[in-house]
Amino acid sequence: MMKTFPDIKQSFRELIATPSISALEAELDMSNQGVVTLLSQWLTDLGFDCQMQAVPDTRGKHNLLAKIGQGRGGLLLAGHTDTVPFDEGRWSQDPFTLTEKDNRWYGLGSCDMKGFFALVIEAVRQMPTQDFVRPLYILASADEETTMNGAKAFAQSKAIAPEYALIGEPTGLKPVYMHKGHLAQGIRITGRSGHSSDPAKGLNAIEIMHQVIGQLLKLKQHLAEHYREEAFSVPYPTMNFGHIHGGDAANRICGCCDLHLDIRPLPGLPLEVLEQLLTQYLAELSQRYPGSISISQLYPGSQPFAGQADAQWSQLVAQLSNQAPEVVNYATEAPYIQQLGCQTLVWGPGSIEQAHQPDEYLDTAYINKTVDLLKQLIYHACIKAP
Repeated sequence: MMKTFPDIKQSFRELIATPSISALEAELDMSNQGVVTLLSQWLTDLGFDCQMQAVPDTRGKHNLLAKIGQGRGGLLLAGHTDTVPFDEGRWSQDPFTLTEKDNRWYGLGSCDMKGFFALVIEAVRQMPTQDFVRPLYILASADEETTMNGAKAFAQSKAIAPEYALIGEPTGLKPVYMHKGHLAQGIRITGRSGHSSDPAKGLNAIEIMHQVIGQLLKLKQHLAEHYREEAFSVPYPTMNFGHIHGGDAANRICGCCDLHLDIRPLPGLPLEVLEQLLTQYLAELSQRYPGSISISQLYPGSQPFAGQADAQWSQLVAQLSNQAPEVVNYATEAPYIQQLGCQTLVWGPGSIEQAHQPDEYLDTAYINKTVDLLKQLIYHACIKAP
């Protein structure tokens, strides 16, 4: 019996209508079960073998791995099923309803990045999957927007060993072969409060934080001088002081001060090394004020990623897309997918400028173009003789 599949627009509509917000705050966090169930149904009907995998250290989230074709190597098309929270009252329409206007498809996840799965499914639907001599895998991961625990767990499982991988983040169909990482740390100074008329009876947390910031600025300079990659528009690791708060009154010695900072390391500077440098630069102050300085992780970081612009896969995707390989400053799941041993690129429709914004949209000019390019890439990886 012939199976009927939703067309691209209907697939977009159903995926967008299925909320899958990922947030660190429990009250905002949602399951991605509805999205992976939809994808599993559609892909099973196309002949894929689908497996849902619970992701540890999440609130009931799941990865979905789908496979069609036999043999070694092949291609992995990867993406995340979650979205960021939306700004209440700032959208012009319901974020969970696909709205077509001015050659754009609006909706939460249309661009970043549930829509990518609809385009992948349409591309596969048009292909002779019986001719695959190498497997095609589709990974739908959980919690990319927060912890990246889905991709991290999948990489650790080593369940597959594709030769090539594409992560369908919105890059304007430009192949991205390198990006920075992300580390977000909190530093808390715990002093002793007291009356401002006798400073010696307290320990002013703001004054200690002033010294801490001085050391952090030295670390910032060290990073800029010792780590450099000219391919980036900002060719050195950056450090940003994003939040500071301390004290409650002018006539009280400040007993507590908090600083939140963001560091974006280059490839070649793993997060573990960066954390060690942070501790090292504050070690002398920690000895001077024992027990007063604590460093904590605000949320899980993301490693930097580096592939090769001149690799076979990079050059093929660049040639077919008519776009030169490039680097970006934001972070993705690429460093974890790369751990599978595959040539990995970030490549997908839409612009990162629309991601995480009210009235997120995908320009409809990308739809047929992406489907056609996906068909060519799948053909090269899964059908064409090596």
